[in-house]
Parts: sequence; structure tokens; C-alpha cells
Amino acid sequence: MLKLAVFDFDSTLMDGETVDFFAVELGIGEEVSRITELAMAGKIDFFESLQQRVGLLKGLDYSVVEKISQNLPYMKGAKETIAEMKNRGMKVICFSGGFRSATGYAKDILGYDADFSNVLHHKDGKLTGLVGGDMMFNYSKGDMLLRLQNILGISREETLVCGDGANDLSMFAHADTRVAFCAKEILKKEANIVIETKDLTQILKKI
Repeated sequence: MLKLAVFDFDSTLMDGETVDFFAVELGIGEEVSRITELAMAGKIDFFESLQQRVGLLKGLDYSVVEKISQNLPYMKGAKETIAEMKNRGMKVICFSGGFRSATGYAKDILGYDADFSNVLHHKDGKLTGLVGGDMMFNYSKGDMLLRLQNILGISREETLVCGDGANDLSMFAHADTRVAFCAKEILKKEANIVIETKDLTQILKKI
């Protein structure tokens, strides 16, 4: 029986990439989107790509960051899927290589139990181009999942993970139910549930 579900945020619980939405405000949407695409396909190191992309956001007003973070388009079926999982007695957690400004705000709207993500450093009301947090590296999601499983006394057999990109591979290594959601090829290869339509409720039919 499943007891823990861990979801990626960008392009999984949310329809799009938060960092790309920020970049559009600075007129560098295409440049940042290209780096995001390479990182999610596993073609460049996640940590380096995160530093690069956040560095390009330097100078953006933090008020704009908050406004965008609070108006993101959530994925179809996200709320319903999380609610049903919790009805089944599961803990639902969000791991994101993105940002707390988005995942922290979405927590009460979508209904997950906790979020682990990164924090955009800001000073005097503007982004400094620096970032820190829980999900900085390729291995971060897997590392955090192992720690959570140990704390909660939950096994890999009782764990479901769901994501779309290369930085979700590390958590796929520690769960028996692995959902690739509208995902890159690199992640689909490691999944045992593959969903190609943008509707998270499809997961409920498979578990």
C-alpha cells in the first residue's frame, strides 16, 4: 500500500517552469528557457544550470517574483489528485528545483503536506542573482526522499514519485512506483507509469 507521494512542481504540479515566467519579465525568456530545457533533458548539470538561470534574473523586483509566483497556472487535476491521495491515507510532498516563493504559496491551494525547494536571495527589494536551498543539485531529490522515508518509517515499496525531468532521476532511484508525467525521454526510461496527457488524475487510475 502506498503511504508517500512525492511530486515535482514545475511542469508537474504546475503547467510550466517558474524561472521561465520570471525571465519573460526581463525579456530573456528564450535564453533562460533554453538552459532549462537542456537541464531537464539531462544535457547539462542541474546545479550549474540553476546558478546560470538565477544569475540572469539579477535585478528583478522581488514584488514581481511574488506576483508571478502567486498567479501560476496549476496542472489540470493537481488539486483533485492530491486530495484523493490524502483520502487514501498518503502523505503528499512537493520537491522542487524551483522556488519557495511558488511552492510555499501553492501548498495550501493544492493541498500537499510540505514543500522542499530553493530560495531566491533578494536585497533592497531586488533579486541579487544568488540562490540557496534544499534542491540545488542533481542528487538533492533522492537525498531528501531517503531522509523522509527514514523519518516517516516508509519503504520504497510504499513510495510513489512523479516528475518530468532529469533532476527527478535521483528520487526515482528510491521508489517502486515511478510516474513520468509528460516527461523527457531520460526520465521515461526509468518510469513504470508513463502519462502523456496533461491531467494528473490519470495517475489515480494506475495505482
